Amino acid sequence: MITESSAEIDVPTGKISKQLDVFYNPVMKLNRDVSVLVLNSVSDKNMQIALPLAGSGVRGIRFLKELKPGKIKNIAFNDYKTADNIKKNLELNKVKGEVYGKDANLFLLESKGFDYIDIDPFGSPNPFLDAAIVRLSRQGILAVTATDTAALAGSSPLACKRKYWAKPLRNEFMHETAIRILIRKIQLVGAEHEKALIPIFSYAKDHYYRVFFRADKGRKKADELLEWHAYLLYNKKTQERKVSEFNNEKGFDYAGPLWIGGLWDKKLVKTMLKNSDKENKKLFDMLTLISEESEVDAVGFYDLHRLSQIKKKPIPKIEYVVKKGVSRTHFLGWGVRTNNSINKIM
Repeated sequence: MITESSAEIDVPTGKISKQLDVFYNPVMKLNRDVSVLVLNSVSDKNMQIALPLAGSGVRGIRFLKELKPGKIKNIAFNDYKTADNIKKNLELNKVKGEVYGKDANLFLLESKGFDYIDIDPFGSPNPFLDAAIVRLSRQGILAVTATDTAALAGSSPLACKRKYWAKPLRNEFMHETAIRILIRKIQLVGAEHEKALIPIFSYAKDHYYRVFFRADKGRKKADELLEWHAYLLYNKKTQERKVSEFNNEKGFDYAGPLWIGGLWDKKLVKTMLKNSDKENKKLFDMLTLISEESEVDAVGFYDLHRLSQIKKKPIPKIEYVVKKGVSRTHFLGWGVRTNNSINKIM
């Protein structure tokens, strides 16, 4: 028996792997904490919720027990291996939901559609994107987790090109470029179905990336979104970086194509921070950092250690560097986000 927040679940014990039909991963508690907080902080009500890869059912059970009254119309749990375990855990928690034991894509395509779909796979979300986006309602929310960080962050660049149609860059801001590459890939799949998927909350943590999108319908809106895809150029020697529609400038390496728009809905972030529990220190601290960095509209950030190395000066305390137009970042403890030129920063 495992307790997570308001939920109690009964799952077999064992080393977490693809071979286990059902498992509980305590590291992903924050992932589920954020999901609950996002849904409690948006104005959506009476939602049809889909969990195509429900696993033990812990996320959906927490939704049923922790979301505000009126938020949920129905939750559909699906997992072709663990349907019986989900039913048992629903009974254990005295809550109700629809339970299916189908292939995730078949489950989605045979449905009438949902206002919130959560794709939380073991590895890449790619196999599930098409069906999820087809069944996502107008103004619906799509939540996507990717745990194949080696590809997206640059350890396996060929895998990134093959899976996400972009070149990664392994450097100090690799986790941000990874999220931006992931966002672009999901937006391209959305554009095929004339849906514009706009990021409202994104973060990198532990071994995974997580992005929440708000869907808007229409080919014009999807086309406009694609104009926000470009390259991020990076000069390792000078630390200069810039956004460009081209990737072949002398002295610069590059990442992309990737999403160069915002990673957060600023109003939503403020509401989430206001609604968050200070006792949940890991979540509250992350939201505090994201609240700061969401105010600085910049692609990429700077590593104070690298800048100090180039300048041949002691590393300054980050508190002395952060001011108007300069923020910390949740991607790196000693990173600073700013739109200032490299000359001004130096």
